Amino acid sequence: MVKFNSVFDIIGPVMVGPSSSHTAGAVKIGNAARHLYGKTPEKATIHLYGSFAKTYKGHGTDLALIAGLLGFDTNDQRIPDAISEAKKAGMIFHFIEEHTATEHPNTVRITLGDGQQQFELVGVSIGGGKIEIIELNGFELHLSGNYPAILIMHNDRFGAIASVTKILAKNEINIGRMEVNRKDVGKEALMTIELDQNIESDVEQELQLAKHILKIVKVVN
Repeated sequence: MVKFNSVFDIIGPVMVGPSSSHTAGAVKIGNAARHLYGKTPEKATIHLYGSFAKTYKGHGTDLALIAGLLGFDTNDQRIPDAISEAKKAGMIFHFIEEHTATEHPNTVRITLGDGQQQFELVGVSIGGGKIEIIELNGFELHLSGNYPAILIMHNDRFGAIASVTKILAKNEINIGRMEVNRKDVGKEALMTIELDQNIESDVEQELQLAKHILKIVKVVN
């Protein structure tokens, strides 16, 4: 279970430039990947698409993504030294310039691993320091971070969704938006639920113990 605070927040007046889309947004995508993964990764493979692939060195997108994976914020003065900081931390990483067309020009696919656990995330920087996570471990989703949310990995079984919504209703927590994606019938599935308020730890624990639930990630706004 992973918790993180404000990794998607709109960037404030202080930032390490030069571009909110290519730098600040990239820091946030890297930061989101690190928090959803649960720790600083040992290995990172970063696939860059569109504008990211063409200009990432000139705009410092490579530095920004690595800085985010290290847990740096958008105004951290260590961002220009992120590559050397990552090497000091023992992180192995490499960048791959992709030429496949994507829906959004500022798209990045990040694969993280440590020999035992592998994780993959696709994020886009949509401008002004805002980002959206559109894929997580092969599951499609639309996570902007503009609202509190919970990501729930569960077995695709009868009653799994109802058990979650029943707990939220009992605790008077309103659902703003919800989507469920699965790779195949009867296998693992992912619920993405945006809420009107952050959930407390006791509600989170109750959800974790619900039927067919495998893992919960709480996005605090």
